[in-house]
Formats: sequence, C-alpha cells, structure tokens
Amino acid sequence: MDVLTLYILNVIYSLSVLALVATGLAAVFGLLGVMNMAHGEFVMLGAYSALLASQWSLPWPAGLFLAVIVSALVGALMEKGLIRHLYQRPFDTLLATWGVAMLIRKGIEALFGREYQNVPQYLPGTVDVVGVDYPVYRLLLVVLIAALMTGIYLWFRKSPSSLKIRAMVDNPALAQAVGINTERVAFYTFVFGVSTAGLAGALIAPLVRVDPYMGLDYLLSSFFALVIGGLGSVEGLILGSGMIGGLDQSLSNLFDKVVGYTGVLLLSIFFLWWKPNGIISQR
Repeated sequence: MDVLTLYILNVIYSLSVLALVATGLAAVFGLLGVMNMAHGEFVMLGAYSALLASQWSLPWPAGLFLAVIVSALVGALMEKGLIRHLYQRPFDTLLATWGVAMLIRKGIEALFGREYQNVPQYLPGTVDVVGVDYPVYRLLLVVLIAALMTGIYLWFRKSPSSLKIRAMVDNPALAQAVGINTERVAFYTFVFGVSTAGLAGALIAPLVRVDPYMGLDYLLSSFFALVIGGLGSVEGLILGSGMIGGLDQSLSNLFDKVVGYTGVLLLSIFFLWWKPNGIISQR
C-alpha cells in the first residue's frame, strides 16, 4: 500500500511539472504555429535564474520573479528580432529556434561552465501523506502548479484577451479587419509561453541537476504530451501530460529511465499514426 501511495504521488508530481512546462509550448506551437525548439532552453534559463538568486542570497520568490523576467526579456528579443518574420512558416521557425537554442546553451556554458549545479531546496524535509513520508517541496509544487493551471484555464475560457487570441488563430485576416492588433497579440502570446517555461525551470531547479543541456528532455516530453493530448485545448494538454508522465514514471520505476523514455516515444509514434490530431484537438 505504501508503494502504491508513493507511486501515485510521484505520478501526480510528474504530471504537474510536465503540464506546466508544456503549457508554454502549447501556447507557442498550438496557437501561433511556431515550432519553438528553444523551449527547453527557457526552462534551463529559469533554473539558472533560481541558481543565481540562491547564490545572491535572495529569497525563493525572488528567484521565481527573476526567472520570469529573464525568460520574458529573452523571449521578447527573440520574437521581435526573429520569430515575427517567420509566422506561417513552421519549418523555418524550427530551424531558426534550433539555432537560438544552441546560442543560449553556449552562452550559459561560457558563463557558468558545463558542470552540474545544485540549487538549495526551499522547504526541505518530508511530511506524512497517508503513511508515506513525502518531500514537502514536491507537495508545494503540486499545489502551486494546480493553482496556476486552474487560473490559466479560467483565463483561456473567460477573458476577452483569450478571445482575441482564438480569433487570431482561427482567422488572422478577419481578426485584423475587426480591429484586433494581431502582431501585438502574437507577441504577448509568445512571451507568455516562454515565461511559463522559465517559471517551471525555477520551480523544479531545487529538485534536479542544473546544467546547460537540461532543457532537451523537457522539450521532447512537452512535444510528446501535445502529440497525444492535442493542440488548442487545456484539457488535451493535461490529458497528454498525464499519459506521458504516468507512463514514464511507471516504466522508469519498473525498469529504468531508458525503458521509460522508449515507452513514451513508442506511445507518441502510435498516436501520430492512429490519432494525429491528438485525443482532444480544437484545430
């Protein structure tokens, strides 16, 4: 029973982290059609922002704030200088953002080196959950991410700004004709997407090894979650994240991480063949 409880808690944690990381990719790829291969690097930038905040003896919330600011600034420069000229050209965005990803990684290597870094954990220790000792910080992340995802869901369903985004996605020419500044909406959507990735990186930094290549796994897992769940809906994002996180956690616990990754890859290939638009798709 204790093993089952621990497994369920780990699946919930994996689902929560993946859902937050994939949210930014869902916004950029699902809404703007931009295949942002630098998405994982924004997760890495968030983690290094948390590392800097800890080295400067700043409080934990300051690290989160710094991660969002750094990611937003880099994302704004990237959108204005590069992405803006490549909308409606997904293959070109793939190549361009892959180049940006390599530049970011090499820049971090030059500043921090290639060695693994560790971020001190906020709220160390464990708490009893149905007879199982579980890390307090992981439980805090689950609660925070659940609150964030609920807020994003309500905003996407109810706010006027989300209606402008959906109008731009469905018919950009008509959206412009009725007075929507599609260029500005696309800019803020892109910045929002990369900022959530930076926030996710700062949140998970105390639980993972921080290095310049850490973003690659999160990029692939996010793409797999969108392939399975489908583009254009929060429900599909959460469902895809749950399936990817659950399968990876299960196979990794039973065998090893390589088997877990292989299972996720095979499941994604199956969905590309069987249901290429995902389980829930609005596009």
